[in-house]
Amino acid sequence: MRGGLRLLTLLGVIGAGLAAPATGTETAVPPAEGEDGMDIGTEAGFAAWVAGFRPRALAAGITPQTFDAAFRDARFDPAVVEKDRNQSEFTKAIWDYLDSAVSDARIENGQAALRDNLALLQRIEAAYGVDKEVVVAVWGLESAYGSYRGDYPLIGTLATLAYDTRRGTFFEGQLLAALTIVQSGDAGAAAMTGSWAGAMGHTQFIPTSYLAHAVDFTGDGWRDIWSDDPTDALASTAAYLANAGWQRGIPWGVEVTLPPGFDYGETGERVKKPVTDWQALGVRMADGGTLPDHGPASVLLPAGALGAAFLIFANFQVIEKYNTADAYVIGIGHLADRIAGGPPIRAAWPRQDRALKFDERVELQQRLAAAGFDPGTADGKIGPNTIAALRTFQRSIGAVPDGYASLEMLQKLR
Repeated sequence: MRGGLRLLTLLGVIGAGLAAPATGTETAVPPAEGEDGMDIGTEAGFAAWVAGFRPRALAAGITPQTFDAAFRDARFDPAVVEKDRNQSEFTKAIWDYLDSAVSDARIENGQAALRDNLALLQRIEAAYGVDKEVVVAVWGLESAYGSYRGDYPLIGTLATLAYDTRRGTFFEGQLLAALTIVQSGDAGAAAMTGSWAGAMGHTQFIPTSYLAHAVDFTGDGWRDIWSDDPTDALASTAAYLANAGWQRGIPWGVEVTLPPGFDYGETGERVKKPVTDWQALGVRMADGGTLPDHGPASVLLPAGALGAAFLIFANFQVIEKYNTADAYVIGIGHLADRIAGGPPIRAAWPRQDRALKFDERVELQQRLAAAGFDPGTADGKIGPNTIAALRTFQRSIGAVPDGYASLEMLQKLR
């Protein structure tokens, strides 16, 4: 999860369409103590939080009638908190994630969705300049082409996440936006349902992005992203990506091969070079061809030196504004390519490995810091600072400095 369309935070993600509809397993969340002694993870603590939130909502312009009606049936949901702790883009290895995100079934269903909605998607593409296959890929990954839009009550879900405090400020803002949608008459509180993370409709808008980017493409006076008709949702997705800077006809990235002796310190989004420079360094298309020139580009290694390599362009960063997880961006881009008839990823993945668990990622960061390689805050998020620190450590021990946070590197740090 960028004020992204379906962005939950700069670090949060959903992947709602990657599983069957959530059943809301009642996983117990141990009570903790929040600010001002408020219990966290209890119904009583939730009720106290709602009482404290009410004057803030009213001060933000929500009427007492709107607030009270919307919260009449709102309840704390511990299953929502549990799901927030276990998001697949961060808990799955990228190859496992892509196996689901770009499965044969999802590709076939995407091609069928493209055929069935071709006239609409062509009009949307003409209006917003966003490639229709990309819009379909977002639809497919977010809700399995409208099949799994989520049935969580949004007010209670967002209130649960705001009360939980891990990302309380963010979700309180989303809750205020949801109440604004209710108050404006765009949707009633009871009809406003979505994912466990507060995202709504066919392409999983968060409420602030709905207010900022949703469009009435049908012209019926409503920005309806919830109904069976996907028109407004698909057009709104294109509008968001267009507003974020999408360049029509430019790939998100292409699979490449790297030459022997390649300097892995040159990889990552922070390093941008003209395509001619990458070509001169021996980088080639996966099929051996010359690199396409679509402006400054970076080399990305989502699974380190033993996995696939991609040359990524500006549209990669546009998809990131929808969701910052590299796995998600690659999933959207590659699914769009496959829907358009493109080939599968050619390189093998290091399937003998597994993704580090959250506690292991924190430990890796702590051990890097203790060894004198500063990764920044030990928060379990493998960002540019951690990658840079890990590369320096890898060089110090004679390992390939690809910055990949693997179990092997954690064991070496131990």
